[in-house]
Amino acid sequence: MKKSIGFIGGGRITRIILQAFRNKGFAPENVVVSDTNPEVIGKLRTLFPFILEGTPEETAKQEILFIALHPPAIMETLDNIKEIISPDAIVISLAPKITIEKISGKLNELKNVARLIPNATSVINEGYNSVTFSSGFRNKEEILELMMLLGDTFETEESKLEAYAIISAMLPTYFWFQWQACVKIGEQTGLSPEESRVAVVKTLGKAIQTQFGSGFSYEEVIDLIPVKPIGEHEAQIREIFSEKLIGLFKKIQP
Repeated sequence: MKKSIGFIGGGRITRIILQAFRNKGFAPENVVVSDTNPEVIGKLRTLFPFILEGTPEETAKQEILFIALHPPAIMETLDNIKEIISPDAIVISLAPKITIEKISGKLNELKNVARLIPNATSVINEGYNSVTFSSGFRNKEEILELMMLLGDTFETEESKLEAYAIISAMLPTYFWFQWQACVKIGEQTGLSPEESRVAVVKTLGKAIQTQFGSGFSYEEVIDLIPVKPIGEHEAQIREIFSEKLIGLFKKIQP
């Protein structure tokens, strides 16, 4: 596929997708990016010198257009490009909350609309990315092939995209700081930084495999280690998870 690609919004997720493409040696004919902040474009061009800077209107003329904006900014942006975008264009929104129906309706009933919930792990081509296509979407297989460059990309019902945003796309942020804290504690208790990092990496992978791939029940898994140093705080931690994540889910629902 050598199509021209546009990104309205040049922030984190655009950087992640471009890095994933580069990792796989994928080079579109043109990559045009627009952003309201010149510093964002400047940083992006430092990483990817081949990209072209454009206005939202110029970016919207590309064959595949990614809408890489937060939900509050999407509808106004679509209103600004609705008379410019080709009826044959492919629009892929990367945000929760704003439905395919709303996007298509704002773009003069555009047929080729998709919504993708990309993961940060796509930066190393290991994403777990859910996608939904409009009912009249053409060339779905071609776009799925493109999205597979980011990692495991699968179709799901649109009603489930926000759940995947909470339980998959945002999931690393719930644990990254905890893993780093464990690495630091390893260093404080006598391991070298590399020894501590390897111990955490190796154990985490196998711990996940034990819980979800061993065939043991949850109760059997947690019984494998008798000492639970932070067990007294488990109820509080669970409550924080429930309060924060369910609350966020309600905010990003359509």
